[in-house]
Amino acid sequence: MVSPGNPENSALVSTYRSLVPVRARRRIVRRVPRPLRTAVIRTLAALDAFRSALVKAALSGRSGPDVREGHPPMRVVQSNGRHVLATVVPGATEWAARARNLHLLVAVLEDAEIDYFAVRGAARSVPCVAVPAGFRADVEEVLQLVFGRNPGYVCAVPEGTPLTGRSTKTWRRLRSQQVLRLSWNVCDPTENLVFGHESGCELEFWNEVDGELVAPRSNPVVASTPLLTERRQADQSLFSPVPSLYRTGRIRTLPEFTASLIGDHLYPIDVVYTWVDDADPVWRAGKTAAERTLAIGRASLHEQATNDARYTSRDELRYSLRSIHQYAPWVRNIFLVTAGQVPGWLDPDYPGLKVIDHREIFSDPTALPTFNSHAIESQLHHIPGLAEHFLYLNDDVFFGRPVRPDRFFHPNGLSKFFMSKALIPSGQIKPQDLPVDAAGKNSRGLIAQQFGTVISQKMKHTPHALRRSVLAEIEEVYERAHWVTQHSRFRSSNDIPVASSLHHYYAYNSARATVGDLRYVYIDIGDSKAEHRMNRLLAQRDFDTFCINDTVVPEDREAQARMVTRFLDSYFPVPSPCELEQAESVPTRRLSQVGRGAR
Repeated sequence: MVSPGNPENSALVSTYRSLVPVRARRRIVRRVPRPLRTAVIRTLAALDAFRSALVKAALSGRSGPDVREGHPPMRVVQSNGRHVLATVVPGATEWAARARNLHLLVAVLEDAEIDYFAVRGAARSVPCVAVPAGFRADVEEVLQLVFGRNPGYVCAVPEGTPLTGRSTKTWRRLRSQQVLRLSWNVCDPTENLVFGHESGCELEFWNEVDGELVAPRSNPVVASTPLLTERRQADQSLFSPVPSLYRTGRIRTLPEFTASLIGDHLYPIDVVYTWVDDADPVWRAGKTAAERTLAIGRASLHEQATNDARYTSRDELRYSLRSIHQYAPWVRNIFLVTAGQVPGWLDPDYPGLKVIDHREIFSDPTALPTFNSHAIESQLHHIPGLAEHFLYLNDDVFFGRPVRPDRFFHPNGLSKFFMSKALIPSGQIKPQDLPVDAAGKNSRGLIAQQFGTVISQKMKHTPHALRRSVLAEIEEVYERAHWVTQHSRFRSSNDIPVASSLHHYYAYNSARATVGDLRYVYIDIGDSKAEHRMNRLLAQRDFDTFCINDTVVPEDREAQARMVTRFLDSYFPVPSPCELEQAESVPTRRLSQVGRGAR
């Protein structure tokens, strides 16, 4: 997707740049007598085609150009209700599409020997490049030529309609605009993912005023810079983050833009999942034995404490991991906490992925086996090597569009939480209370006793932004309640929701968390309108995160599973790098069967 940066490709780029520079070509054409210009232009156009083949080979990772192939495959696809041209790129992701546009623009400017520097913060999540306004005529000419060979689009910022970049009329219309957005659109082979105008790269023209270049709009670093300020080299990923699978090379910028800024997240952020496959015979045997033990002891449980819907796996984890690869490339490590299980399609040895057995994190091994998510969540901070800041996700929670770390953590380390409109029922715990309501009431009592405030709202089903040190402190401060929760094999009225609620209120009252805001939707797949809501979500893709869940086992489980799989396949068609190839029908494995690499 983005330049792999191997030696072969470096040689290709060197060859590409050694051909006739753009400005030299323009001078040659102007000096040729008019009757001969057509022949010269055709010759130079042939050179353009070869140059284009070279750079495409470098950008796609192929060993060399095949002139017979022409351009990479392109299709007419739909983007925001418009038909546009897009290059088919297997494995396309949104963040990589943005980095690709930045990479292509920089390659064009460097080849044309046009001065430029990358800018941080002017366009938020969209990469940005600045060019002195004195080079504008050269920029327009070279981009028009490039768009003629590699179709793309350009528009004014902030509110412009993307126009084909090969048209002279387009560039004439945009001449008064100081900020443009360029995009070479890409799509994945299924065409479910189309990355166009929103994933482009912005181009600013900085005017020269009294020996300085002045920015046409504000950014958080500099408003102007001396005309002859030195340029420094920096990683392109500083200006457009990409999944670790991709590499992008270096880029020119100003010294000020290479410094760490107050808005940068300078600490690692991990992700933790808890996961279970209820079809695993070993796990089911353990659950049945635990239920029999409770029956012998005449212990009573709420019917939802052992409801099969709570443990059903529809392969949601596979797609949730794809959502991280697609929309949150800044995640460092992913920890999968299981009861000794490994999904058959998962590569447990993939770098940055670690499968953790319950036995590795429970402070009291006699509490195992457990079938209580509250108990498991209470032990997450014991995961070896876990970062101080991490996101906790259930496997039915997904990232729905590109997100940045500041959705969940402030740059200074404070976490954010997202309160629901749903309320914790008032009053004392009652026998008929749902386990989740009883746990909320228990949290309310602990917070009131500790801080004198009364909590009333539940939390949304989103990624939970957690701090390891806060969880450790909760285990110490509420030692008795924490111990009881750890030892409840099934959800009970004595549980506390350590990770999904208590952490947030405790951190807020101790000045380590703030109320956050994100666009989120919850879809109950047992609802009659579930399919309509999923189709709408698929068409718009306008939520930061979403959750697909059910609390009751349906009569037709297979039909419901097919509906969910169709939606998830369409929303997340690009496999994550930790998926094994041709492992569709492989059943869940035991952790002891997959070797030490998973540990």
